[in-house]
Amino acid sequence: METDGATTEGQTVAMDTATATTASTTPSPFSTPEKVPIFVEVCLKPTSTASLDEVKRAVERMLNKRSLSYVDGPIPYTPGEDPFIDAHVQSISICDTDRRGDDQRVLLFWQVALQIHVYQLSEDGPAEELEGDEDIATFHEWQLPARDFHGLWESLIFDTGVKQRLLRYAASALLFSDRGVDPQLVSWNRVVLLHGPPGTGKTSLCKGLAQKLSIRFRDRYPQAQLVEVNAHSLFSKWFSESGKLVTKLFQKIQELVEEEGSLVFVLIDEVESLTAARQAALSGSEPSDSIRVVNALLTQIDALKTRPNVVILTTSNITAAIDVAFVDRADIKAYIGLPSLQARYEILRSAVYELARAKIIALPEGKAEAPWGPFHGGARSQRSAARNVTGLRGPQRAGPAKAPLPGARGARRRGALHVSELHKRPAHGHKQRAGGPRGDGRADTGHVTLLVRSGRQPPF
Repeated sequence: METDGATTEGQTVAMDTATATTASTTPSPFSTPEKVPIFVEVCLKPTSTASLDEVKRAVERMLNKRSLSYVDGPIPYTPGEDPFIDAHVQSISICDTDRRGDDQRVLLFWQVALQIHVYQLSEDGPAEELEGDEDIATFHEWQLPARDFHGLWESLIFDTGVKQRLLRYAASALLFSDRGVDPQLVSWNRVVLLHGPPGTGKTSLCKGLAQKLSIRFRDRYPQAQLVEVNAHSLFSKWFSESGKLVTKLFQKIQELVEEEGSLVFVLIDEVESLTAARQAALSGSEPSDSIRVVNALLTQIDALKTRPNVVILTTSNITAAIDVAFVDRADIKAYIGLPSLQARYEILRSAVYELARAKIIALPEGKAEAPWGPFHGGARSQRSAARNVTGLRGPQRAGPAKAPLPGARGARRRGALHVSELHKRPAHGHKQRAGGPRGDGRADTGHVTLLVRSGRQPPF
């Protein structure tokens, strides 16, 4: 009897434990599970005069009514769903979710922590600052977020996760400055150095990062500027004049930084022009005036270190020529290499989709149109939009299987371009992520199977 009682009690405890485990894993609006942060960017129309808080509340109400598979890309929206959004909002996009694989599940509104960022693009182009008798612009200035850089960040793809790394670094650096962290104990120079071969998207990554941060920190810094320094204009034919030009340029940057509500990004492309190794000047291979340029630049960077609202972005193609003192001042030194085979394929894929979206090439009859709604983000966001639509419509039935095409070593159709040959062709910059090449010469993009042929209509 005691044994039976113990067994019954053990079974009861086991059942209670199993029930508790099942209840804990079932999502409920009354439980408090760890919420998934979702970044939502809302672009206003140029004619909109609505306040940012009103737009944020309207978008949050709309999203709380939906259950979406939250992946990067535009959110499907039907005109007439909300008159306020129709009048003021140009696009709504989910950005930088970094959720892949099995984690791309449908989330309910109580499972996500929405972080909505509302912004309005500046239509003004770059402003120039002329210097000297030759009227050479020493720098170009953009008001951020700028129309010129819209969508630039989303069009870049890097296999090393450098985009997320830069976002986390910049957010931490600005947060430390905003919270008054002692720079003597925790040193942050807020200097980023991107280096690698030319044509890999280093400058575009810097501009896209500045655009992205101006949107993310708009509540803290209502204004943002990007100052692109023309390094070649800071050298003078007069002895010791170059160092003075560098000092004068950074004095103007100091004036911009003095505004506490303004976030300033300083972009120095090909920084090796200003930070040439001083050891080369001592050996006689470089003019002695270059020492004054390096000293002036390092001094000005140290002066900007005390300012909490400035970030210095630099790029270089020849890292061996940079002075060691400048390299030591960089908080992040990231190598940007050549794009992988997957990224090169995506350059071709995104170009074909963009031509299809612009109606330059026609889709074959019987093929479904790509889900570009009124809030489309161009070809770079087409695949993400399809994923979000799938989250609303439920699982889709797979189409009929196609016969495999010959591989890289087998016979190919006349005029066909195999994906394995893309590495032989030049590619500049990285583009949106693709589904990845497959062994049969095609690439699975999630919703289409694409084989590009020269002189023929793309079969997608």
